[in-house]
Amino acid sequence: MQTTRKHVTVAAAIIVDDGKIFATQRGYGKFKDGWEFPGGKVEEGETPQQAVKREIMEELDTEIEVGELFDTVEYDYPDFHLTMYCFFCTIQSGDLVLKEHEAAKWLTRENLDSVDWLPADIDLIEKLKKL
Repeated sequence: MQTTRKHVTVAAAIIVDDGKIFATQRGYGKFKDGWEFPGGKVEEGETPQQAVKREIMEELDTEIEVGELFDTVEYDYPDFHLTMYCFFCTIQSGDLVLKEHEAAKWLTRENLDSVDWLPADIDLIEKLKKL
């Protein structure tokens, strides 16, 4: 008998400012200390764009403008399948206050490899380096 794996849909913000990209370090859960793009789960009835805007306000106390979809990542973790919509975003207002993350860094395309990215983000990083 085949069991259906849990499927998680999230939206992530690739926040760009002055040629640098904002990365955050998880402060909780199974993947604590791994680096990722901030964002979170898409709730029922909202679009990925609405979800990423809401999540960044909740997690970073910052209002963003959601730009174009850069990539959709499909990744199989041991416990679930992840669909991650990744949008280029810019800051409209706010100071990126870390409420749920341990740390954050502004990275250039040249030093994107300087942090330990979560597995689902690795292909994304390779694509960003080619831009």
